[in-house]
Formats: sequence, structure tokens, C-alpha cells
Amino acid sequence: MYKLLQPLLFKLDAELSHDLAIKTLSIANKHSALCSLISKSCRPESIHNPVNIMGLDFPNRVGLAAGLDKHAQCINAFAAMGFGFIETGTVTPLPQAGNEKPRLFRLPEHQAIINRMGFNSVGLDQFIKNYKKRNTDAIIGINLGKNAVTPLANAVNDYIKGMQRTFTLADYLTINLSSPNTKQLRELQRGDSFEQLVMILKREQTRLADQHGKYTPLAIKIAPDLSKQEIQDIAAACMTHKIDCIIATNTTTHREMLADHPLSHETGGLSGPPVKSASNQVIQTLANILQGEIPIIGVGGINCAEDAVEKIQMGANLVQIYTGLIYQGPRLIKEIGTALSSFKTT
Repeated sequence: MYKLLQPLLFKLDAELSHDLAIKTLSIANKHSALCSLISKSCRPESIHNPVNIMGLDFPNRVGLAAGLDKHAQCINAFAAMGFGFIETGTVTPLPQAGNEKPRLFRLPEHQAIINRMGFNSVGLDQFIKNYKKRNTDAIIGINLGKNAVTPLANAVNDYIKGMQRTFTLADYLTINLSSPNTKQLRELQRGDSFEQLVMILKREQTRLADQHGKYTPLAIKIAPDLSKQEIQDIAAACMTHKIDCIIATNTTTHREMLADHPLSHETGGLSGPPVKSASNQVIQTLANILQGEIPIIGVGGINCAEDAVEKIQMGANLVQIYTGLIYQGPRLIKEIGTALSSFKTT
């Protein structure tokens, strides 16, 4: 079915196509019969490869990366496709429009996407209303960001607001420090800024867990464009402050792999196969340092089952897809799930 629809969707502007797909899925999301139809047409008979990560029991290792279901409108529909977990967001405390359009570009020759969406968000109030309409026992993460108008020095306050409002709702929370499309955001990954941030966020996580009698794991999502020393510093700080998971990686700002593509000048984050190598290098560096102390979710450039297996071999415990889903369709979930169910880590 998707292979029939994809050429039609790809004739439309990239963001219009995205919005149309999300709107369609959001309609299906409200009706169990339509979700059942999605399940029958997309879901494998059994992607069952249970694994316990962050104290959570994932039915399989294949997740949906943040950025596709930004406003938590399609949780039931995506769960019906067979994902082991779904990460919603990024959501910011206050609604914001994001960057000016056009801000989303396909590069079919590279099976890639450039986006500079800029955390377009309905804000926490509407996001939570949408989120509460879910009707699935799938593991759901909520990806938290800061508002563009919030000064970098006060960014931690936005993350704390997000944690406070979503702590009892989410199965896990992700702190997004690595989008290239919010001014200076990536500076929060570096040096003392990162150390201070994770210390404060861990303190708040502990306070909220005591308050609610529920421990919600905290993940940090990092960029692929970090030096080895920066990765080492991030890993050390996460171990010191007992962060529950690291998601590696977000999109890249590098363009050397595009070979003079006419859209290579467009600013924003590049996803898909061109980011795979950088993402894998980050995963491998983290895994060598962490030695299993903190789990890793591998994301970036997974376009086939072999790409997912490679990330697990590099040291990831789970994987997430986004751009690969756009180009390959829901069949990719089944292919990856099947490959990983027979793959044993050493």
C-alpha cells in the first residue's frame, strides 16, 4: 500500500506531504477499527524480542524517533504498525511556530532529508491533551525542548517545566540538546554547561520520583557532530549523574557527503544514510566508554535491516527510525524487527 501512495506523496511539497500523512494517521488514531486495519496491513505476525532497558520492558528493539509525531496525535496508529516504542515530540513549554517555510527538503538521490523545522510545537497544554487520548500499552517517550525565545542561560527552566508536566505520563523522557535548528542549543552539550545541566535535571528527576512515587527514566539526545573529547566528556557526566540513557544521534549539519547536490546549501539537520557513519562512530565511542553502564539508543541513517544490526553491533541496545520510514515505508519495521530478533549481542 505504501509503495503505491509514496509516489503521490512525493509529488507534494515535503512539509505538505508530512502534514497530510500525519492528518490521515491522526484520523485513524481515533478509531480502533482503523488502527486494527493498520495493524493487519503493516504489522508482522510477531515482532517479539523483549528486552529490558532503563527498567522498561520493550517488546522489541525498533522505535519511532522523535520528530514525526511531534504533537502526540498518532500514538495509537504508530503503535499499530508494530513499533516496540514510540518517541513523541519535540514539545516546548509554550506553543511556537518554528522556523519560516520552506524548511523541509527531500533528497531522494541520497534517501535523505534536510529539515530546519525549529521545534514547531503546539506547546505542553495541547500536547498533553493529545497524549492522553492514547489507547495503547506501547512504551511511549516524550522528547522535551526549549522555546526559541528562552535565553540559553535559562534553558534548564524550560526542560524542568517539561519534566514537571509530563513526568507521570511518559514511560521515559528525552532531553533534546542536539537539534541544529534552535539557535545555540547545541552549546548545552559542551563542557561545564552540560555538566551543570544534567546535574540539575537529575536532581529534579529525583524530586519528582519522590513526589509521585514513580521513577521515569531520563535520556539525553546528542548530536553526531561532536569531537571525541566532547563525547568522552558527555559520557563521563552522564555516568557521574546516573543519566538513564543516551540517544545517539540527532541530525548532522555537515554536507561533505552530498556530492554537490543542488540542495546541499540548505541549512538545517541532514538525516538518512549520509549521517549513518557519524552516528555509528558516536555510538561506538560511547559504548567503549560506558561499558554497558548506560544503555544507548542508536538512531541515524537506518535505511534497511542491516543498518540496524550494525548499530546494535556498535553497542546500541535499541534503535529508532524516521527518515528510513519515509523512504521505505512500514515494511522497514518488520524487516528490522525480524533481523534483530535473531541477532544476539555478545
